[in-house]
Amino acid sequence: MASIQEFMTQHHKACDNLLVEAEAVLADKDWSLFATLWAQFETETLRHFNLEEQILFPAFEEQTGMTAGPTMVMRQEHTQIKAMFEQMASAIEQQDIERAMGSSESIMIFIQQHNMKEEQMLYPMTDIHLTNSAEIVERMSAQ
Repeated sequence: MASIQEFMTQHHKACDNLLVEAEAVLADKDWSLFATLWAQFETETLRHFNLEEQILFPAFEEQTGMTAGPTMVMRQEHTQIKAMFEQMASAIEQQDIERAMGSSESIMIFIQQHNMKEEQMLYPMTDIHLTNSAEIVERMSAQ
């Protein structure tokens, strides 16, 4: 069974790949295909956030007592990313290539920084502090 860090890092990579696929067609202005690929990326990213917010973070907070630490920051960043997704939805609806490219770039940079914090700090902390990390990975895998 993978560690929390391994499992969640693999999921980050899967989301990153979906973003790269979507960005690759944006320059061609194929709005239909871009919207489809972007929706896949957004859906998978939101699924990732839900795994963290519904399973991983509550377990971490319960077992460590840390509620105002890294999980609070990650939740705030999730909220910021969701707002960026709304901006992208508007750009897609208006077929505004400049806004879509700008939104995509901003989202990519923000998510890379966000993922790095999780992969280098939060996930290692969860593997160290959670006594039931294998069970948590199993629960997240089933979602």
